[in-house]
Amino acid sequence: MSKKDNGAALILAYLNEKNRPYSAQDVFSNLQKQHGLGKTAVVKAMELLALEGKIKEKIYGKQKIYFADQAQFKDVNDADLKSMDHQISELSGEVQSLTQSCRQLDAELKELNSSLTTEEMVSEIQELKAECSGYRARLEKIKSASNHITPEEKDKVRNPPGICPTCLALCFKKEFLEEVGVETDEDCKVVLPHT
Repeated sequence: MSKKDNGAALILAYLNEKNRPYSAQDVFSNLQKQHGLGKTAVVKAMELLALEGKIKEKIYGKQKIYFADQAQFKDVNDADLKSMDHQISELSGEVQSLTQSCRQLDAELKELNSSLTTEEMVSEIQELKAECSGYRARLEKIKSASNHITPEEKDKVRNPPGICPTCLALCFKKEFLEEVGVETDEDCKVVLPHT
């Protein structure tokens, strides 16, 4: 079998497998990487196959479109088409459910990868236990301290005796009395009788 015949056989098999219309450029682009066919060889092989009647050719303006001869395929009745449509819808539903399941598993995997590992958790727990025991020791030390303040001392701080003398010690007597609004005998020029 020559390379030319081999190329024609490849193109015929490709068109029958895909069962859709192609231009010579499309067939060349699709088969060139896999089989290394040249563009001229593809065009000649497709024209030869069309002349032999193995594929059909339609001309639209300057472009030629090639497709597999539909007479070689068996006819499909309506019942077969409906069963195929039903099978397609079932498979589409299955694909959707599997895709959703895959997304959920991917999200779960991402969450697990971002969370702490068992070793990291054990080390974190040990650090927290050490910190907690330090706080407990500090609390016990505070509770056992003997320098607690007595209730009398607390009362003394809240209500100090002689608040006025303390205030007078902090500022001048005359200013304090004016601030409070107390008038003295001297301010009113009252003279008290001597007895």
